[in-house]
Amino acid sequence: MQERNNAVLIRLTEKEKIHLKKSAVRCGLKMEPFIRKLITEKEIRPRPPDEYLQLIREINAVGNNINQIAHIANAEQHISSSKIEEAVKMVDDIMDMVRRFERGNH
Repeated sequence: MQERNNAVLIRLTEKEKIHLKKSAVRCGLKMEPFIRKLITEKEIRPRPPDEYLQLIREINAVGNNINQIAHIANAEQHISSSKIEEAVKMVDDIMDMVRRFERGNH
């Protein structure tokens, strides 16, 4: 790891400091690493909300179920209408989850 021996003092208004701290927190960083990323022009993205990770897990679970249905259909060379309906319902469930997330109703 690179040694950091050079300190830089910068003076901020209270409003500027609050803004800096909020911006860093939104990205999941402390102020110092956030400032380093800024000055090295590295991409800084806001950290996704915790609910986003839960949504991804749920979508993955539904996707796995759909893959299992497709595997069975492929192995048996046919698929029942109930399995098709089940897969369609799972896709509808995914879309409902995404819509709720977009509206902020996690």
